[in-house]
Amino acid sequence: MPLDAEVIGRGCGGRLKTADQLCGRELDRVREALGTGAPVTISCTLQAPLFDEVAAELGAEDRVSYAKIRETAGWSSQAKAAGPKMAALLAACAEPLPDAATVAIESQGVALIYGRDATAIEAGRRLAEHLDVTVLLTRPEAVEPPQRNDFPVVRGTIAGAKGRLGAFDLRIDDYALPAPSSRTHLEFGAGRSGATSTCDILIDLTGGTALFPAHEVRLGYLRADPRDPAAVERVVGQASHLVGTFDKTRFVDFHADLCAHSRSRITGCTRCLEVCPTGAIAPAGDTVAIDPYICAGCGNCASVCPTGAAAYALPPADALMRRLRTLMLAYGAAGGRAPTVLFHDGDHGEPLIDALARHGDGLPADVLPVRVNEITQLGPETFAALLAYGATGVRLLARARPKHDLESLQRVVALGDLLAQGLGYGGPAGAPVVSIIETDDPDALAAALSEAAPGTPARAPARFMPVGAKREVLRFAFNEMHAAAPLPVPRIALGAGAPFGGLNFRTEDCTLCLACVGACPTHALSDSAERPFLGFEESLCVQCGLCANTCPENVIDLMPGVDFEAWKAPRRVVKEEEPFACITCAKPFGTRSTIERVVEKLRDRHWMFTGPAGEARVRALMMCEDCRVEVAVNQGFDPHAGPERDKPRTTEDYLRERGPQ
Repeated sequence: MPLDAEVIGRGCGGRLKTADQLCGRELDRVREALGTGAPVTISCTLQAPLFDEVAAELGAEDRVSYAKIRETAGWSSQAKAAGPKMAALLAACAEPLPDAATVAIESQGVALIYGRDATAIEAGRRLAEHLDVTVLLTRPEAVEPPQRNDFPVVRGTIAGAKGRLGAFDLRIDDYALPAPSSRTHLEFGAGRSGATSTCDILIDLTGGTALFPAHEVRLGYLRADPRDPAAVERVVGQASHLVGTFDKTRFVDFHADLCAHSRSRITGCTRCLEVCPTGAIAPAGDTVAIDPYICAGCGNCASVCPTGAAAYALPPADALMRRLRTLMLAYGAAGGRAPTVLFHDGDHGEPLIDALARHGDGLPADVLPVRVNEITQLGPETFAALLAYGATGVRLLARARPKHDLESLQRVVALGDLLAQGLGYGGPAGAPVVSIIETDDPDALAAALSEAAPGTPARAPARFMPVGAKREVLRFAFNEMHAAAPLPVPRIALGAGAPFGGLNFRTEDCTLCLACVGACPTHALSDSAERPFLGFEESLCVQCGLCANTCPENVIDLMPGVDFEAWKAPRRVVKEEEPFACITCAKPFGTRSTIERVVEKLRDRHWMFTGPAGEARVRALMMCEDCRVEVAVNQGFDPHAGPERDKPRTTEDYLRERGPQ
């Protein structure tokens, strides 16, 4: 493949030295580089095992990273123009990514094989020497009894299942034991419902509906059609290895203090609950709980979470953004212009790109591939930052038959494209700037990339460094996208349910009770300890609706949209008043509008506040808590001394009034 050393060196910030056979006669050059103690990027993934051995010898395993520039850039019909792309890929790979945390899962090898016929018994016989096996048959017909009871065979139907590898909990109906006297086929005794069972591994050979949502990614749950011998064989082989202690990645870093799910039993944001395919997220009071053992790492929750409470950890948002920044800056420094960034995963996207490189024209020179754990982890901050850095398009490579529902990703992509179009980043005839390519065919991928019209680049590409939590990164990215926009506008309206927006206050009816401040989970609404005051910072509002649903005066309405001017502005004053002064001691307390509203509602409308005595009680409402107590004690007010209520009317009263019939 052609290698433009000058261009690559310019993009990577130094003079480039080339080699012909680093994995052979020039292997000492790799040892020399690793011996310096500095991080080393090797642009060959084919011989990665060999280089890992050398790094292990020198204790440098944590300082080696690999950039694949052959299949992604060099093997292409546009390879001669791919120098800036190679420089960008090499520079980005050198940007370090932190390791994600893990949780430990322990399996003792207790397995339940759930089937309907002799296939389940045969699988049990195969696994009995590796696992502690029990076979559960649902509605069996003519199943021949085994010659030896090497493992239990029982009847039952799983009515409910939860858990994961090492901790499955099952509820079983029609549970029954077999009769030892069974001759031609297994006969079972009387069944009972409501039985419970636990196991470490659950093997489903019924061929029916899966017991779990997104069952393909449920650890420890193995499923195969009993009519497919090859599939059953694969499941048996996988199950035999699920014994021991395993480390599972903690994909989501959850911060409960940022969660906007609920306050005071009023439900607010439910976005993560709606998009989790595995059921790993559940309400937990004012917040939600994410089970790291069930979470499969799709990242849907992180992409739709507006507060940053659910943040993807593989890698964290700011670390991924720094790598993207390095990618874009190196591409520009090497002379590249108007790139399109292609996000893909390792299981599906990488083999597709490799096939296109080996058997087709390869990726275009202006398409920069970026591998992520799951494309569904990407949020609007990623798209905004790339457009600000100078990208003219963002594509996400998805499966034609995806593992997870892509509805949430499609909403996020639509939001990103709407903002891009609104700021003038769009291409001719409204061609999408941010879009999804759903295909399993490398030729279809090539066609989609060639047919996609490039958008309009930023006026002056940004160079900002993303630092902080997800919400801070998003705020920086949106502001930079607006500053670099070809056609900036002050505000872009969004549809109902959008995660960004402002609030419309009918201030004339607001009494500054500040219930909305107590309900706001993101501190977008604030008060002051000095005076009656309500402030609002739009960049922190996530449109959860808790403030509007909590307001007793019903004076708050949601306004979905992104007001770029408001995002840049400091906290604005919604309403402020002077405190009401006690009419007795002049001590400030409450707000004038609140006291006046209470007096208006009670004066001459309630028996306690009518007549001469009532006026004295009205005056008590205008006093601070100390003076009010003193007046109440001196007046000797009896709260039970109100007018006598009418007695309830009974059937006898009606009959008495009607007289004799």
